Amino acid sequence: QVQLVESGGGLVQPGGSLRLSCAASGSISNIYRMGWYRQAPGKQRESVAHITTAGSTTYADSVKGRFTISRDNAKDTAYLQMGTLKPEDTADYYCKAVAYYSASWWGQGTQVTVSS
Repeated sequence: QVQLVESGGGLVQPGGSLRLSCAASGSISNIYRMGWYRQAPGKQRESVAHITTAGSTTYADSVKGRFTISRDNAKDTAYLQMGTLKPEDTADYYCKAVAYYSASWWGQGTQVTVSS
């Protein structure tokens, strides 16, 4: 089992920055990939960014060049640095961990609001 706790959400003005954290605990050695998803009101949850244990990253087209995902293996924590934020980035952001054997776990989510 893996437990994930997100933090760092909040209210930010358009053009601003925010960093989300996802702290993992439990069977950390089983984790192959960690990622961030988001769900805006009335919309489906969508993939934002992912990072593997080898450091390979992928991003949604909508956030490329603005968001950066990283991982601190010593702290068992993944980060999502978000920059040049737009109102359309407003959503609940969720962390997900995927194991080598395909099991997965979700965090409880953290809210990000981009508004002036």
